[in-house]
Formats: sequence, structure tokens, C-alpha cells
Amino acid sequence: MDTVEILVTMPRNAVFRTFFSDERIAQLEQVGHVRWNETGRQYTGQELADRMEGVEVLITGWGAPKLDETVMARADSLRLVAHTGGSVNGYVTDAVYDRGVRVVSGNEVFAESVGEAVVAYALASLRRIPYYATELSRGNWIGEFDNRGLLDRSVGLVGYGMISRYVVQMLRPFHCPLKVFSRHLSEEETARSQLQKASLEEIFATCDIVSLHSGMTPENHHMITRSLLESMKPGALLINTARGALIDEPALCQVLAARPDLTAALDVYETEPLPAGHPLEQLPNALLMPHQGGPTIDRRLAVTRSIIADIRRFLAGQPMSCEISRDYARKMSAY
Repeated sequence: MDTVEILVTMPRNAVFRTFFSDERIAQLEQVGHVRWNETGRQYTGQELADRMEGVEVLITGWGAPKLDETVMARADSLRLVAHTGGSVNGYVTDAVYDRGVRVVSGNEVFAESVGEAVVAYALASLRRIPYYATELSRGNWIGEFDNRGLLDRSVGLVGYGMISRYVVQMLRPFHCPLKVFSRHLSEEETARSQLQKASLEEIFATCDIVSLHSGMTPENHHMITRSLLESMKPGALLINTARGALIDEPALCQVLAARPDLTAALDVYETEPLPAGHPLEQLPNALLMPHQGGPTIDRRLAVTRSIIADIRRFLAGQPMSCEISRDYARKMSAY
């Protein structure tokens, strides 16, 4: 049997080591002949194109060149793209799918980790963990407290993809009634997962917690408007681990400033890093995180384990666990 040619675009740097331990390197090298990126930086598009001849499996990561027509014109043997990120939108183009090349990514591993973050942010915000922990570290024992729990809170999910599915599973022990706004949610999935389909307006007006999970597509830009934010019930919590531009951010700042009864837990922003002096920094009812919803760094090795397993399945003619279709790729957020 001929040796499979594998090209890894990720340069061997500090980020590389979080995905490829010695064990993962050995596992991949057992699959086929691996060409590693030894330049110390990302390839340019032309450099990647120049290296594509004979490559059957291409492993990409954050910052890799786009697999456009220029690159794919040189991909004479490519059969599988395995992306160590979650979304492939912005990396994999129609030029890949048009040639019948299959695509997998770390999306499922990432989604589970982001789902965990949603629960963590909800608990931290409702219980006001950052506030009380900070006060106690300053020597202030606050005997009277104002915190709440996640148990029995009504939750509205905006968008229903892989992350939302994990959030639904993780919220089960908290007995949370769940409403979902999604253009793609089937009646079968609604019944199976015990969900209630609802409009955006209903979710924002009635839910204790609203969590955003829509992809950052042109139609979803600023889909969370001022009127939706203003309609939120007293004490409601907004969580965004998706993309900052889903929300009209200036309107969010103004609504939070005017309504201290609302809370937001934000992991993503329209401009990242968040500019110094941004109005969000001045709001005590905003829990701000620097885009760390997921995956946590310890899950990166789980991503490469998953990808290597899918490469083995592909070569054996078996179904892959996290294949990304053309239609699904188009719904993903672009980086």
C-alpha cells in the first residue's frame, strides 16, 4: 500500500505545541508521510500552492492561507482537508468542494468546550462570582448578598447548531425550560430535545437568560437590535459566545447603562481586542471575557486526536465523526 502524503501548514511554534504533543506527532506519522512547516511562520498562499503537489491530506489551522482556486489548481492529489480550528468558513472555499475534496474540522470538540463556557458564564454572572471574590480578596466580607442561581431559569437560544446542542444537554440538570430561535431547527429535533420554537421577539421578552449562537453571516449582522435589548425582562442575562457583530454594540452599551437590572456576559466583540476605554469597561453589569469561550487550551490535544481519528476513518473508507459539508460551512462564522 502506498504511503499517504500529509502536509501540515501550522508552523512549529508555541501554538503548534498545544495541538501537537510528541504523542500526537507520533500518531500522525503512523498514518503516513508527514511534511511539517519548518519556516517558523504561516505559509503565504503562493508558498502553500507550491507545496501542494502530491499532497493527499492537508492539515490546516488558524491563520492558514485560504484554499482558493490558486492553491487548489496545484492540488493534484488532495482528497481530505482537516482543519484544527472549528469553523472552516474563510479557509475552505468552493474550489475545495468543487473538486470533491472532503473536509473535517475540530468543530465538535470546540463546540462542547464553548457550551461549557456558556454554563460557566451564566453561573458566574447570576451568582456574581467575580464581584464577591474580588471583594473578599480586598478584605470585605459581604454578609448581605444579592445573587441568583441557574436552577429553573428559562433560557432562550438564538441559533441552533452544534454548540447549542451541547448547551441543551448541559442545562438538563438545572431544569431550565428552553426556547429556540432558529431558521433550520426541524420539528423532529424540537420534539426530541424538548424544545419550544419561538421568535426572537418572544425569546428576548420572556426568557431569564438569552444565549447567542448564530453564525456571523451577512444576514445576521446586528440582528440583536436596540428594541430587542430594551424588551428584556427585569433581571435578564444576555450571553454572547458567538460573534460580537451579532449585537448592535453601541445600543447594548446604552441599554446596559440605562438598565442596571440587566446583565451581559460577553466573550466576543465587534472589534477585538476590545479597544482601551471602551464603554463596556465602565459597566458594572457587564462580565467581560477576552474571547476565551473555547476551546480551553487543554482541549486542543483533543482536537488533534479527533482529527487524526477522522483521517484514519477516511483512509479506511469509514464515516467521519466531524465532516463539514459545503452547506454547513456556509452557515459557519467566518474568521
